[in-house]
Amino acid sequence: MRVAPPIVLAPKDQERLEMLVRSGKTPARLVERARIVLLANQKQENKAIALELGITEQKVGRWRSRYARSGFAGIEKDAPRPGRRPKIARETIEAVVKKTQEKPPPHRTHWSTRTMAAATGLSPATIRRIWTAHGLKPHRVRTFKISNAPKFIEKLEDVVGLYVSPPENAIVFSVDEKCQIQALDRTQPGLPLKKGRAATMTHDYKRNGTTTLLAALNVLTGVVIGSCMNKHTNKEWLDFLKLIDASTDKTKELHIIADNYRTHKHKNVESWLAKHPRIHIHFVPTSCSWLNMVERFFRDITENRIRRGVFRSVKQLEQAIEDYLKNHNANPKPFIWTAKASDILEKVKRAKERLLNCQTA
Repeated sequence: MRVAPPIVLAPKDQERLEMLVRSGKTPARLVERARIVLLANQKQENKAIALELGITEQKVGRWRSRYARSGFAGIEKDAPRPGRRPKIARETIEAVVKKTQEKPPPHRTHWSTRTMAAATGLSPATIRRIWTAHGLKPHRVRTFKISNAPKFIEKLEDVVGLYVSPPENAIVFSVDEKCQIQALDRTQPGLPLKKGRAATMTHDYKRNGTTTLLAALNVLTGVVIGSCMNKHTNKEWLDFLKLIDASTDKTKELHIIADNYRTHKHKNVESWLAKHPRIHIHFVPTSCSWLNMVERFFRDITENRIRRGVFRSVKQLEQAIEDYLKNHNANPKPFIWTAKASDILEKVKRAKERLLNCQTA
């Protein structure tokens, strides 16, 4: 004959359980379990406790035994359940994962849930669950480029050092051109946003010319010096450098981070820089536009002002850009660089190793 385990509560444990029963924030299931233990502490049998609480005797015995075995932790949470047995064998799942990663389907660049389902005999929903569980997204692809610059490490550490620890009595600018910004007008008026429907705009457009935005992002303050120009030759680049020079404190050194565009290294530019020793140009490694922080500002102005804009002339486009710059500079917020040069180099090292393995495979 089975005997219910005795419950003898210490004063501290009894006070804790009584507090849970009185609290209005305690979950109902935990209140019920606490009452079972408190009544068991009064030497009541499971049958009497079940009648008093209006529950089954089996339920009383279960939580009484768990408290006797594990204390408060035994009634605080439900015991883990084994769950339903998987219908798909582990070998089948591993085969789907391997097939997804190693070889695309015939005459296609990547798998879809339907093509994989047809190849394996499973349902598209099952393929989707397997891919989700293993973090596989064959429909997506990310672009990349590993820099082969001869002085990659030196240039990387130089630029990151300017972001993380800029020189004293100096201003650091991240500078670049956003070329060929199109003044696009739509062929028909779009419909505004309304409840249950997104805003609309026509897929076709009228080209009304282009402009180039030269921008210098002050890394410390977030203020942007910008100017729109018709071209982006060495003359425009030199004019913009002169604008930066005229717009800043003459007593401070200027460190300008730029990419390796040919006009940035023109002999006219080098000749002018030789006469202005307070300006120092730091070139990012080739194929490393992500290292130039002003690209983050270009993304914002493209997303927030240009991409959905309607411009009937280049002048209207340039006015919109100028207004955006004024609004940005009224309350500037700097972009904070957090990646260490050592972490970037480690990531590049891993990428090169994987690329080499793919080439030799």
